[in-house]
Amino acid sequence: MKLKLQIIICSTRPGRVGPYVAQWFHGMALQHGQFEVSLIDLATFSLPVYDEPEHPVLQRYRHEHTKNWAASVNAADAYVFVTPEYNFGPPPSLLNALNYVYKEWNYKPAGMVSYGGVSGGLRSALVEKLTLTTLKMMPMVEAVAIQNVSSHLDEDKRFKPSEHHINSGTSLLNELYKWAQALKTIRS
Repeated sequence: MKLKLQIIICSTRPGRVGPYVAQWFHGMALQHGQFEVSLIDLATFSLPVYDEPEHPVLQRYRHEHTKNWAASVNAADAYVFVTPEYNFGPPPSLLNALNYVYKEWNYKPAGMVSYGGVSGGLRSALVEKLTLTTLKMMPMVEAVAIQNVSSHLDEDKRFKPSEHHINSGTSLLNELYKWAQALKTIRS
C-alpha cells in the first residue's frame, strides 16, 4: 500500500495563486510515483479562527468543521504545504489549521513549496517549521522556493517551473518518501 501524501494549499484569500502552484506540484508528485497523492485546499474546510472549547491533544472535537479537518489530516502519512509569505510570515489560515489538531500531525514529515516575491516565501517557510516541530512533525530541509511567482504563470495561470524548481521538487519528494517510510513505523 502506497504512503499517502497531501499537498495542502495554504492560502484561502480570493485571487490567490497557490492553487496554480499546487496543481504543478501535484503533477510532479504523481509522476514521482512513490505516493498516493491528494490535493487539499484549506479554503474548502472553512475553518473559523480556532473555536474548539478543549485542547486539541484531547481529540474531543465538538464542531463538524474540526472533525472533518481532523479526519483529513489523519488520513495522510506526509504533507507538502504550498504556502505564500504574508508580512515575512505564514498565512494566518495555515497557522490556524495547524493549531486545530495535534495528534493527527504527530510523527509525520512535511515539506514546503513556498512562493512570493524576491524571497520566494523562505521567511514564511522558516517560521512554519518552528510550529511543525512543536506538532512533532519532521520538516524537510529540501524545499521548493518560488521567487517572483507571478512571472512563472502563463496567460492561463498555469505555473511554468524553472529547472531548479523541478530539481528542488524531486529532491523534496525523494527525502519526504524516506522520512514517511521511517516515521510510519513510529506511528504503528
